[in-house]
Amino acid sequence: MRLPAVTTLGLFAQGIHGAAVLRFGCSSIVVERLDPLVNPGVNPSPHVHQIVGGNAFAASIATSDVSQIANCTTCSFVEDRSNYWTANMYFKARNGTFKRVPQIPNRYLDGEVGGMTVYYTMPYDNSKATAFKPGFRMLAGHADQRAAGGVTKYNAICFRCYNAANFGGDNQAPCSDSTVDSVTLPAKACPGGIRTTIRFPTCWDGTNTDSPDHMSHVSYPSSGTFENSGPCPSTHPVKLPQLMFEVVWDTSAFNNKADWPADGSQPFVFSQGDATGYGQHGDYVFGWEGDKLQQALDAGCFGASCSKLKTQAFSEANKCSVPKAVNEDVDGWLQAVPGQSMPMKAREFMA
Repeated sequence: MRLPAVTTLGLFAQGIHGAAVLRFGCSSIVVERLDPLVNPGVNPSPHVHQIVGGNAFAASIATSDVSQIANCTTCSFVEDRSNYWTANMYFKARNGTFKRVPQIPNRYLDGEVGGMTVYYTMPYDNSKATAFKPGFRMLAGHADQRAAGGVTKYNAICFRCYNAANFGGDNQAPCSDSTVDSVTLPAKACPGGIRTTIRFPTCWDGTNTDSPDHMSHVSYPSSGTFENSGPCPSTHPVKLPQLMFEVVWDTSAFNNKADWPADGSQPFVFSQGDATGYGQHGDYVFGWEGDKLQQALDAGCFGASCSKLKTQAFSEANKCSVPKAVNEDVDGWLQAVPGQSMPMKAREFMA
């Protein structure tokens, strides 16, 4: 069923589903080739990520309580020292060079530098959800996916092609409007940029805070989706709040078709060598202080303010940093996407 034509924030703020929704911005804390979830201890890891959140981020992150390791965060809520990260998007010019696509603040989050918007949503049927526990971590999506399947069947990833500046065309819930949404990277120029949406699993086995593949301990609903209150499978009976990322990529500087590949193909590629968009993925390491996340969700908080939490201005959040650990250029015009030494088309074919 298509939802009423309102903005994403308006949809939640109006409480159409009656669900508590935390929606807040997190500035970038570092952009580099590290991945403490999939490639712990590896420096550099295979592809570039843009990371937000607490300053415990490093090549390896202890599986203990991350909120006790980090002492600041780039996110709006001071108590959230989690880390959230995604692959970066690059533009491939006709001459074969690459440039990282910058991120811009989402609607109503002025002051954020790079980064993303993070959502925690309680079940729409007003049932109870259990907040993540210390040591919890998980993945959504598969970096090597290049065709439909996997998380796409759960409506878990999509792109929105803004048809004008200032979020033009953003009048439907995420991944709900085929005129502006697609599972693959848009094949046309998007005047207002491209938004990435990544939805994480919402069912937990109730025991393990991680698994070898960082996926098996969680699950998407056994039927339907979280948005239509699909049930959890018996193997993963504990409901989680839905974690969702939104990243707004400012592609406006790259919309001149004369700069696109000569064959007219869409020119954007994720840093793991994915020009389809099916390999869009997100990583999460939980780091909320104590039971603050559970308190906020149980209190029915909406948006980026909550009586149970302390909010900081981006002027303060943007002071949080980590030392750069990988000595390489990720910005400017590059001969290759960092870590991707093989020709892009060969990598697509082999995937």
